[in-house]
Amino acid sequence: MASKLLRAVVLGPPGSGKGTVCERIARSFGLQHLSSGQFLRESLGSGGEAGVLAQQYLERGLLVPDHVITRVMVTELEKRREQHWLLDGFPRTLGQAKALDGICELDLVISLNIPFETLKDRLSARWVHPASGRVYNMDFNPPHTQGVDDLTGEPLVQREDDKPEAVAARLRKYKDAAKPVIELYKSRGILYSFSGTETNKIWPYVYALLSSRIPPILSEEEH
Repeated sequence: MASKLLRAVVLGPPGSGKGTVCERIARSFGLQHLSSGQFLRESLGSGGEAGVLAQQYLERGLLVPDHVITRVMVTELEKRREQHWLLDGFPRTLGQAKALDGICELDLVISLNIPFETLKDRLSARWVHPASGRVYNMDFNPPHTQGVDDLTGEPLVQREDDKPEAVAARLRKYKDAAKPVIELYKSRGILYSFSGTETNKIWPYVYALLSSRIPPILSEEEH
């Protein structure tokens, strides 16, 4: 089983802690953590065609459309045909899920179900370092110095869509887009849902699931 390539996806709304879960899975099982946000930032920085397209949407405060994100992700995944990996932030829509089907067959999809109020609180307390994408939460993961990034000392910003008045609409939009994706993977028998309000309480169950598929390189506590 260890010789088979493992291809997994973590789905979850903004503020669900999926980035943290992905980092723990990557460290514990030696999977590459492939973040759509990271690839998008790199694409923006390189001035490639998809990056230029994405920039036009971001500058207007709009979500980057399916076809642009898909182009960025397909290019990156094509380079990793012989690697174990874990996708974070892709696919978010049915169109993206179908594009992913054209590249590979997924082994498992982890869906994080977090109560609406918890998500709202987390997002409203979230500040980011734009250049790196590092995320801070003022309640449980604050920067060492208020308002600045730990590594660069550059200022942190609160994204427009993390501001309290925008959060509810953002979560509804995510839910509407994600529902058919979740149904698709559920119908294939590869969806595993985990519910809770704390990542640390969800993690042991996620770890147990992955351990049944691929040998861990770190124990559950070492994550």
